[in-house]
Amino acid sequence: MDAKNVRVGFGVMILNEGKVLLGQRHHDPAKADSELHGEGTWTMPGGKLEYGESFEEGVVREVLEETGLAIDPEGLKFIALNNDRNEHAHFITIGFLYEAAVGAPRVMEPDEIVRWGWFPLNNLPEPLFFPSHKVIQNYLQKEIYIK
Repeated sequence: MDAKNVRVGFGVMILNEGKVLLGQRHHDPAKADSELHGEGTWTMPGGKLEYGESFEEGVVREVLEETGLAIDPEGLKFIALNNDRNEHAHFITIGFLYEAAVGAPRVMEPDEIVRWGWFPLNNLPEPLFFPSHKVIQNYLQKEIYIK
């Protein structure tokens, strides 16, 4: 990827009974599959927006691909817009909230995410993938954008 390109991605904060769904990224950087890296960190479902997709279409696609969970786009709520960048890449991350019951997540891409779990917001696993951490902070602080 050309380091000068800014990409668009999204994270989906799926809440069920006060717990958020997070997956642990593979520890091998070649398998963690993120231009922002984050190998070994905990992340919410999400990914890159593909050409021609609406935000909702991209969210539904990524959640299904990563967790096997089918979500209703009508239940999505926009909660965050973040400018995520490091020495590897630069993304505009759009955060969404989904609070409907969804079932049990499955590891659908074991080379990328090694396990999924539900965690109370006051007891999150560490380390968190920094874009996911920011979306959770947006939600907790009730702020769409946090510098």
